[in-house]
Amino acid sequence: MPSVTAGYAPDLEKYLKSLKGQPLEASVETLISLLKRRQIRGSEPCAVATAHILLQVVAKSKWQDVDTLLRNVSETGRRLVQAQPNELVVANIVRRVLGLIRDEAAEDRNDPSSETATDAQMTPTDAVSTASNQPQWTTSTFTKQDSSGDYITNSAKAPPRPSPLASYSSINVPKTLFHLLATSSPLDNEGASRSPLANSGTSTPTWKNTSSQVHALRSEVIDGIEEIKDEISQVDDQIATQAEVQIHPGDYILVHQPSPTVERFILRAALKRRFTVLIATEATRDPSGEVPHAALRKRLTAAGIQSVNIFNNGVKAYMSRVAKVILGARAIIADGGVMTDAGAAAIARSAKDHGTAVVVLGGVYKLSPITPDSEDSLIEWGSSSNFVRFSNGPIVSNVDIRSAVTELVPSQFIDTYITNLGTHSRDHLPSLIADHYKEEDVNLLL
Repeated sequence: MPSVTAGYAPDLEKYLKSLKGQPLEASVETLISLLKRRQIRGSEPCAVATAHILLQVVAKSKWQDVDTLLRNVSETGRRLVQAQPNELVVANIVRRVLGLIRDEAAEDRNDPSSETATDAQMTPTDAVSTASNQPQWTTSTFTKQDSSGDYITNSAKAPPRPSPLASYSSINVPKTLFHLLATSSPLDNEGASRSPLANSGTSTPTWKNTSSQVHALRSEVIDGIEEIKDEISQVDDQIATQAEVQIHPGDYILVHQPSPTVERFILRAALKRRFTVLIATEATRDPSGEVPHAALRKRLTAAGIQSVNIFNNGVKAYMSRVAKVILGARAIIADGGVMTDAGAAAIARSAKDHGTAVVVLGGVYKLSPITPDSEDSLIEWGSSSNFVRFSNGPIVSNVDIRSAVTELVPSQFIDTYITNLGTHSRDHLPSLIADHYKEEDVNLLL
């Protein structure tokens, strides 16, 4: 059997490169396979992959109306969610794209909230055409004195006045924008240039399936998805700008299995603050393994920050010295609970007992509008090889060992949420959800 070359297994970078030459359905199936095999894992990689494939769905799938486009996106989203239901950000990105499509389609339909149908469809040329094609008869009233000395009032209809456009000569044309537009295109006697919806009487014109409108909506939705991708890429930097407010000189900061977001947050504070970082991690069973988070510790040392590695089971001994606990979120559910790496719940509970503030870092795209009925449905279980191996003998057959990869930290243990939009309390989360998700899309993927 030939050996597998290092780095051959597909990952996010290789998958994104493959999108250029693959058909749409093949790209969707590839992403589903990568999610199932956990070759693309983590909040940010899963969110980026989902945004890219939905952009392909909008750009390559066949649709001629909004309903078909919504159906294509939601169907692809359901398949991705079923492939990896523990990654809540996949469903979040799908909901964001569905809401984006609804907003763009509503603008194209000229909703009454923006402007009326007549205002949206009537052009200056149409206005002149309407005025010129409808003669206006005027009534003249005059009074005269008869031979007997009495006054008699008579009324007579005068012939229609020529339209403003007809009365203007080719030389003496007023130099206003209205008349420049009005005289830029000739008008026929039948009023053929009049908008068909100008006098339709409808308050909300329907979305027509013309090729120009389909092309315009496709372009607008693609631009919106590109903005979502940019938002995801900038989340860590935007969260890090608030580090100096949260971390003070001389603080002992406890972090647990620091994610890239937490690392950037700590390193940004290290530019102007001097503090100590306690890195809580799982005890390693491999004596030959490297020191956990060695790269982060090296960068902290270069910045003049002292760091100490501690095991999860020894956190309580240090909690009385800790000023703040900082956790990275995999996802934030609607009630304020946070999906984190396994072991964070015990740390948050200990911090609550000691009166230590717990701060959660996570982008808005990680905020889910749902609260699952069962906590077990959110937990991801991993390999138990770190605790027991086949070399341990008969114990392998007599013991059932489960090793959790993620767990839910209840909302009552969390004090502050920091997102790319600022610092929030638990009570502010519903307004964030309402701003980013449509009510009709919340339960669409369940």
